[in-house]
Amino acid sequence: MQAVRYARASSVDEAITMLREGGETARVLAGGTDVIVQARERRRHIDLFVDIKHIPELMSLTLDAGGGLTVGAATPLYRVYGDAEVTRRFSALAESTHVIGGTAIQGRASLGGNLANASPAADSIPAMIALGAVARVAGPAGPREVSVADFCTGPGRNVLQPGEFITSIHFPARPAGSGSAWERFIPRNEMDIAVVNAAVSLTLAGDVVTEARFSLGAVAPIPLSVPTAAEALVGRPLTDATIAAADEAAKAAATPISDMRGTIRQRKHLSAVLTERVIRRAVERARA
Repeated sequence: MQAVRYARASSVDEAITMLREGGETARVLAGGTDVIVQARERRRHIDLFVDIKHIPELMSLTLDAGGGLTVGAATPLYRVYGDAEVTRRFSALAESTHVIGGTAIQGRASLGGNLANASPAADSIPAMIALGAVARVAGPAGPREVSVADFCTGPGRNVLQPGEFITSIHFPARPAGSGSAWERFIPRNEMDIAVVNAAVSLTLAGDVVTEARFSLGAVAPIPLSVPTAAEALVGRPLTDATIAAADEAAKAAATPISDMRGTIRQRKHLSAVLTERVIRRAVERARA
């Protein structure tokens, strides 16, 4: 483990100042479940950790009167999936956060940390993309918002500029007749990184899909938005044929690699299989 300094921020402005003064080797510490490991293994050179878990708004979870959800960037995952209204309204998010690590990890890890880490196989990011989430960012140049679909730029890379950090993730309200779902494939419980994961949110008017968003993980250099799968469904009656078209669109969009966890052929096949599964589960929830 490299020697690092630790500073505790009590406000967003104080964290911005600490990060600016710390320079390029300063990093935000939310849960620390990824970045501490990276520092210990010397995969990142870090001189300063700025702890943001003592900033109240970054530890919040708020369902607003209009039905939207805002999750503070450092809010631990167990509070997300443990909230009954989040589970009901934003099912894909609850499903994805419930499987990240074990109990100890879920007491520390956060959506903001999972997003900033920008792993192509991150579990929560496809769920956030499918649900239309927006990352709210603070930094020396002031606050800004970035669609989660546009946040990751490569493996372990994102759009954050020096001194910037995520303060919260906002999810828009779900229309009536909406449902969402998330699922992943792993070869065994002990191997906790997804071979493929998939998420969808959709809205029905009768049997016609009026809105849909799809995302896949672990099949590209970044968590992937799949608009072609949505195009296969939107404006059409929901049938086995339209679902199959969406499955094929997801399979075609996947550009995976072969590695120790899976092959290109397996991952492309799983992209279609998991897409069908999440569509059918989201439809059940929308109709309910």
